[in-house]
Amino acid sequence: MTDDATAQVRRRDARRNRELLVEAAHEVFTEQGLEAPLDVIARRAGIGNATLYRHFPSRAALVDAVFRDPLAGTMTAGERARAATDPWEGLVGYLEAVFAVLATDRGTNDLMTTHLKGVESLQAVHAHNRATMELLLRRGREAGSIRADATTEDVLFALAALGRAVPSLATAVGPEAWRRPLALLLDGLRPSSTAAPLPSPALTADELGEVLQGLGPHRAPRSSPD
Repeated sequence: MTDDATAQVRRRDARRNRELLVEAAHEVFTEQGLEAPLDVIARRAGIGNATLYRHFPSRAALVDAVFRDPLAGTMTAGERARAATDPWEGLVGYLEAVFAVLATDRGTNDLMTTHLKGVESLQAVHAHNRATMELLLRRGREAGSIRADATTEDVLFALAALGRAVPSLATAVGPEAWRRPLALLLDGLRPSSTAAPLPSPALTADELGEVLQGLGPHRAPRSSPD
């Protein structure tokens, strides 16, 4: 075999190994979440750990390769919501689309409800999600369908906290069980003459980021006391 032919075979094998790793990682992350051991992924792909690290030197690099396309679906749902004539219907439709995924895919759940540094596609999705929520909430307040004192950080925090519980809820009750708590959360956003004002202060964007980082996975280690 010539040197060129040998190089072609190696490139083909490398592409195939990468594809096998991405497929296996998606399966394992979906089942176990993003904290799943990388050696489990390598075994399922039928590939050695050294080959995995050669293709993906960090967990974040592997996560980005696995979820770049699936996360794009969330942005598509956000665009549909932004185009909705009725901001309330847009908000409800968007969150229902997101929660349907959170209930069935633990890997996407980890990504959407927490912060994981180094995943480029995730940063774009979080930014798009925040912009979508800001737009829908502003339109809702202007239309009188959203209470005036609910901030974007309020809503994102509540959605993240509920979203983290959705996989366990789906396992214990059923895949559609998230609809009831989401409906209750959404009802709390409605303006009401009997609703008490929300206590101050509201979360800042930086505080929300710290909270989401603490929800895991890959929580930052706390400093030991001196």
